[in-house]
Amino acid sequence: MAIDFTLPPDVVRVRERVRDFMRNEVAPAEARFARDGGWRKGLAELRERARAAGLWAPHMPPEYGGMGLGPLAMAFVSAECGRTMMGAYVLNCHAPDEGNMHTLLHHATEEQKARYLRPLVDGKVRSCFAMTEPEVAGSDPTGIRTAAVKDGDHWVLDGHKWFISGARGAAFAIVIAKTDPDAQPPQARNTAFLVDMDASGFIIVRDVETMAGHGNHCEIRLEGVRVPDSAILGGRGQGHRLGQARLGPARLAHCMRWIGSAETALELLVGRALSRELHGGVLADKQLIQAMMAESAMELYAAKLMVLHAAYLIEKGLPFRQEVSIAKHHVANILWRITDRAVQVHGALGYSTDAPLERMLRHARSARLVDGADEVHLGQIAAHVIEAFRADGTTRRATGLDLL
Repeated sequence: MAIDFTLPPDVVRVRERVRDFMRNEVAPAEARFARDGGWRKGLAELRERARAAGLWAPHMPPEYGGMGLGPLAMAFVSAECGRTMMGAYVLNCHAPDEGNMHTLLHHATEEQKARYLRPLVDGKVRSCFAMTEPEVAGSDPTGIRTAAVKDGDHWVLDGHKWFISGARGAAFAIVIAKTDPDAQPPQARNTAFLVDMDASGFIIVRDVETMAGHGNHCEIRLEGVRVPDSAILGGRGQGHRLGQARLGPARLAHCMRWIGSAETALELLVGRALSRELHGGVLADKQLIQAMMAESAMELYAAKLMVLHAAYLIEKGLPFRQEVSIAKHHVANILWRITDRAVQVHGALGYSTDAPLERMLRHARSARLVDGADEVHLGQIAAHVIEAFRADGTTRRATGLDLL
């Protein structure tokens, strides 16, 4: 059977529509906002333009006002969004709301969908996902200490969370808390709760400042927060399963946006190399600079194939964890390397705030930590390799494409 890499016509059309919108609407507007201010009002206007253009909530079904795109089409949408700072937010497919929308769509009750999902898709509210804690390793959610204790037909939540992205200004949070500390296996100990941010005892302590500055990554305390039984999302003891189901596609969405950012960095690198004169020629004539371009191009090529294959697996309902882990590790690392090369080629200009690269590099460093640190994914990848070899006597099943 022949392998056909031709994109479906509908995917090509939506990619071009989003590409044009990012190039002609979002990028110029961001340049104006950076120069003159007015981000809040300007972004609100851009969101209305996106809605009017039929580009709103591309990942959600039409009955919720979205475009109904699958993972393959979303790979291209997110990559185009990643070429701007706020493109994903403008289309209402940004983290963490994108993952929360999917989670609510597939796991919420009809009442929960009406109360939380509908206004989220409509762009009337924002949300956050509260799982990570400072006292325990984020890569092992079974160690979560935030506790939910039954009290009649209510639950009382007490705990400490941090790096909860988007918390300030959010209307509600999906909070992962331990309800059954002795359950076996340990993955059955946690439960997801829908908690209104204005609930008594829900305290935003601070915005944790990072090397990229303030990014609304908040420290939170829950002190006697009472929620009803109906606040449970996806069933008691299903918090770990729900979190993992959410994070798999969410990791891939990050990769898609990072590819767009890495492409932008490479274009900046090439543009600088072609215009900067040195010793009677331009930088692009130098073999060492050409090597940077070539390595970046090869890394991007591999990244795109990885992401598209993982998106295909998700869309077809096939196992995808190994491929998503491989893609997440690879794309996070090439984002850093390509952006760093672009800084190097720009010299002092790249290191300065006169160019966008210093900001891009600071944000790129988080990619190797969010949604699973490099080391966690490497361990997961190796575990699948060992499992495949023990079962089949070969590692083919664990190396992405069992075709050769």
